[in-house]
Amino acid sequence: MAKGKTSALALGILALCVVGQGVMQSAFVFPKWKKDYSTKNPSAMNGIDPQQLLFALAGFREMIAGILWVRADAFFDSGNYDAILPIIRLVTILDPHEIDVYATGMWHIGYNFTDEEQRSDRRYIPSALALGKEGSSQNPNTYEMYFETGWMWYHKIDDDYDNAVKWFEIARTKEDMLPARKNLLSMAYQRDGRVEDAAANYGALYKAAVDVFNKDKTAFSSRQNRDTIENNLDTMLVRMVQRGWEAEKRLGLKPTDFSDPAKIAPLKDYDIYPPFDVGFSVKATVLEPRVIKFEGTWNVLPVGTRIRVVLRDQNYIVHVDGKDVDEARPAGLNWDYSNDVNLDPPKDKTFMMDQLFVRSRRFNRKVDMSKDPTMYPFTSDKYWLEFYYNPRSAPPHIQDKFSWNGEGMTDKNYLNTEVREGQRVVFARMEITKDQILKLGDWADKTPVVKTPNYIEKAAAPSNPSEDIVVDIPSLRSGGWGWRSGNRPVRKFSEGEVERRAHAGPTLSPNPATVSIDDPLRVCQPDPSTWKFCVSDEPFKRQE
Repeated sequence: MAKGKTSALALGILALCVVGQGVMQSAFVFPKWKKDYSTKNPSAMNGIDPQQLLFALAGFREMIAGILWVRADAFFDSGNYDAILPIIRLVTILDPHEIDVYATGMWHIGYNFTDEEQRSDRRYIPSALALGKEGSSQNPNTYEMYFETGWMWYHKIDDDYDNAVKWFEIARTKEDMLPARKNLLSMAYQRDGRVEDAAANYGALYKAAVDVFNKDKTAFSSRQNRDTIENNLDTMLVRMVQRGWEAEKRLGLKPTDFSDPAKIAPLKDYDIYPPFDVGFSVKATVLEPRVIKFEGTWNVLPVGTRIRVVLRDQNYIVHVDGKDVDEARPAGLNWDYSNDVNLDPPKDKTFMMDQLFVRSRRFNRKVDMSKDPTMYPFTSDKYWLEFYYNPRSAPPHIQDKFSWNGEGMTDKNYLNTEVREGQRVVFARMEITKDQILKLGDWADKTPVVKTPNYIEKAAAPSNPSEDIVVDIPSLRSGGWGWRSGNRPVRKFSEGEVERRAHAGPTLSPNPATVSIDDPLRVCQPDPSTWKFCVSDEPFKRQE
């Protein structure tokens, strides 16, 4: 009898819990979703049985979350991206441990909202980051959302690399992180200017990869991982010496010192010397309302340069934590300004960002914003046109001259050492008005043009087309071999640092067997888990 009463009591408590949870979700979860995250488009809920919502409100959260996520697939297939947002938000509220939904939702918010020319609506990025932060806090025992958030900083934002490093470092501490993804932390370290940390991370990964390989030398994946990390480490050691990184650190040089020939004279035997003047100039012509053509010069001939152009409100005021704050920064935003997953970005703000691809020392690109007035509302009176180049984002064959922090780059008009701390970047800013962009008022029958004072119109094309064909890439170093394909010559660096014969094309692909690390550049291991550069009795030797 007592057992029967106990069972009845347990069932009663269970029923009360189910009803209580249903009441809580009915009173809080569903109204919150409906108010803050539901779409204005009723098609988002088409095909969802009312009984499914009843199950959710009665406590079957995981089940209804799965049903909703299946429903979202149909919207992905049809390209109805607006309808997916509220479903993503509802699923993460119902089941905060659905990591795939967090990761897919973050990618969807950050990448999939584009204009007719496939430029992302970057007003959504703060919400994507907020979703990543929430997903990582709800799932702290796995690396996945920490990695996804770091990837958003590293790849999509492609700036502020200290944030990418922060998230990748947390991801690295999780036991389930895939070995191949750990390599990306070294790439993020390099883009953040922490070159020694990048090499140290490669060293630690290499040691771990060798230990795994030695346990089973027949495993192809273990051998491949070991060889990949070894090649990355070898390549980086060569680049550190070739670009004068170690010599620069020994001399205590700062980015501002590279404008003083006397201070950088000791670097004359390195590839970054002398700093090369990129000769940036630009002209922006408003062809039609919301249509702008960008033309300009960039005196670097090897292909691979992309210059960032940003068109934004001069005052990018957003409402954060009950306050109106200007979240703009040169050539970007303070992307991490909110912890709220707001599915409606600031509709009254304009933020256009594109890349100007350089070919034959010039760029020419037309940006058409006329087909997306909601993405580019132009409600303010004044705007900034900003142009930005950061060598940290450059491909390796460009960095071989400019180095990681722009030591080998200069520009007599637009070199800037202030907009990004510790870096030499190119940055230019010009004002343009709403009336000019939309061709209103005095500009209705005129062609608005804004340009840098040093812009020179392109000369007429030669009568003989063959005269414009470039056969060889000229050197960027006075008397040096510069950027060109073929074998690089043997050269002795000062202080006996390196004798190398790196067989390389336009990109650096050194043959580690022909590179010897000698004298000042060595790797010592005072602690087996730590790799540091120091002067020691034994040079660094690769493990066979």
